[in-house]
Amino acid sequence: MSTMYRYTLPVEQTQWKLNGETETVFTWEYDDQRAGLLNLYDKGKKQQWDAAERIDWSIDLDPENPMLLDDRSIAIYGSDIWNKMTEKERVRVRHHLQASSISQFMHGEQGALMATARIVQTVPNLDAKFYAATQVMDEARHVEAYSRLLREKFELAYPITRGLAALLENGLTDSRWDMTYLAMQVLIEGLALAAFQRIRDQSKNKLAAAVNAYVMQDEARHVAFGRLALRDYYPQLSDAERREREEFVVEACWHMRDRFNQREVWERLGLPEQQCVELVDQSEYMKSFRSRIFSRIVPTVKDIGLWGPTVQKAFAGMGAMQFADVDASAMLEEDGRVADEFDVSLRMKDLAAD
Repeated sequence: MSTMYRYTLPVEQTQWKLNGETETVFTWEYDDQRAGLLNLYDKGKKQQWDAAERIDWSIDLDPENPMLLDDRSIAIYGSDIWNKMTEKERVRVRHHLQASSISQFMHGEQGALMATARIVQTVPNLDAKFYAATQVMDEARHVEAYSRLLREKFELAYPITRGLAALLENGLTDSRWDMTYLAMQVLIEGLALAAFQRIRDQSKNKLAAAVNAYVMQDEARHVAFGRLALRDYYPQLSDAERREREEFVVEACWHMRDRFNQREVWERLGLPEQQCVELVDQSEYMKSFRSRIFSRIVPTVKDIGLWGPTVQKAFAGMGAMQFADVDASAMLEEDGRVADEFDVSLRMKDLAAD
């Protein structure tokens, strides 16, 4: 059955088209290429994988708690609303919240697919075009994996949220190639890594954890790609151009921080929407998560040179300045190592079965 029949709203109401200016840039300079980006391109070629083969789709999800996540990660847990629920109602909350999260992952990956195809077309350097071409395949595979997880296992999908749609629109409609990089490779991909990590590390369901681990291995390379390309480019900008990018970072980060209120789920479940949103805002778990989503973004923003007073003040206000000195490269290497461990675990399972 198609995903469209499982949406909480009809697809006809949520399909989305954008009009944006795109400049196609050819380059006839085939020799002037940067070692860092070529190394990522080489990794991108070698680390291609088949979502139908690498992932064990025979694993089922628990009907009462699909990804086997701790209920304390639910923002309304322990509230009067939660305490008055029957167990059947709590099962429905778990199902919808988790399906909503995976749905946004899927939509974000489709946005990244569109953005990276655009980068191939617009970026002026051949080495960046080479790497972006491998990322197009990565993003298609991610959409495939999350779509299959929703279609076959959750049997439920949510439309894209207004907040995520606004972020994608910024990255896909600006005619400047570096703004697509900044929005997608640094901000949205950085946020996604933190969200994926939560499920990879906290889900006790091997299927859900593995999907996110494998996607993170690719996304780690993607963020490194954006960091290398923009670190070389931004020193060439004027002060006014750099300030414009910094203002965009600040606005986008505040927007991302405040979009995790799960309003669409509370509305769909018929719960008191505004009260649930307020509980989300007050939840200690959500406060911690909102801070943690910037663990991937802050060190990269600093590294690419968008580190003026306005940016630093904003990150301080978000409680995220402690991430400024995090070794971003080490985190990305760790993402690759964890994915490899999932492969080892899968091979051991196959050997035991034999």
